[in-house]
Amino acid sequence: MKVWKTPGIWLGFGLFGAIFLGVFGFFRLLVGGTDGGERHDDRGDVVGLLRIKGGIFDATTAVTTLTKLRRNPRVKSLLLRVDSPGGAVAPTQEIYREIQRFRRSGRKVVASLGSVAASGGYYIASAADKIYSLPGTVTGSIGVMVILPNTQKIMGKLGLKFNIIKSSPYKDTGSPLRMLTESDRTIFQRLVDDTYEQFLKAVSKGRRMTIEKTRKIADGSVFSGERAKKMGLVDELGSRWDAAMAAARFANILGEPKFLEIKPWRGWWKLWNQSFLEWFPGGLSSYLGGYPPVVLYIWR
Repeated sequence: MKVWKTPGIWLGFGLFGAIFLGVFGFFRLLVGGTDGGERHDDRGDVVGLLRIKGGIFDATTAVTTLTKLRRNPRVKSLLLRVDSPGGAVAPTQEIYREIQRFRRSGRKVVASLGSVAASGGYYIASAADKIYSLPGTVTGSIGVMVILPNTQKIMGKLGLKFNIIKSSPYKDTGSPLRMLTESDRTIFQRLVDDTYEQFLKAVSKGRRMTIEKTRKIADGSVFSGERAKKMGLVDELGSRWDAAMAAARFANILGEPKFLEIKPWRGWWKLWNQSFLEWFPGGLSSYLGGYPPVVLYIWR
């Protein structure tokens, strides 16, 4: 007895496989190659290159890249290119600490600020030995915030009610399913104040400023690169190439430097989620769940 009378089903499977492989290949090319791929000249000393771009909500890629660059004896200095409005507190601090670890190896770090290097973006840049900015770069925004959505009214209109059973009064603090109480507000204000002080200390240490001077600047305001230089947040006004040449001079590399940039491959979900980071703090996944709230070093 013949089971398949026509090749249609096999043709369908083949067409599906071809489309899948084609789309997969396209996205691999779009996001920049394979996991751990390196772009560099394989001879002589080089300047490591790390890009911090978009929302900072996962430190894994940056930390892995910094570790590889730090362990490579050919990398004599680091160019840190920052084009980011910031992001969540913990990954920002993790990247900052890894840059400090790179510096403790005896090599210099030069930061180049792009269109926007604000809040967490500036936090990371402040770990560098020297900061370059364009006159029109948007930077600063030294501060902290927590976004606490409340869905109680809309849930009520939909006829939905949630019963919360908890072990202690503050276990569901910040829940979008109920109004924020004064006690809740006090808890979150304390959290914001703590992480704000951590921001102040990081900038104060990196820029060699007193805490008092840093606090006067750190009111959440954004500044142009030109104003930031006058305030001591930036060392020089210049392009990415100017910063690259400074990194080369720190490394005693004559002439135009060669760069080592490690380009990791990102999967489909990460690429899709990344496209939402510019608009939704925490990325798409945090909005699908809607909870818990994220403490942010971000300019919005």
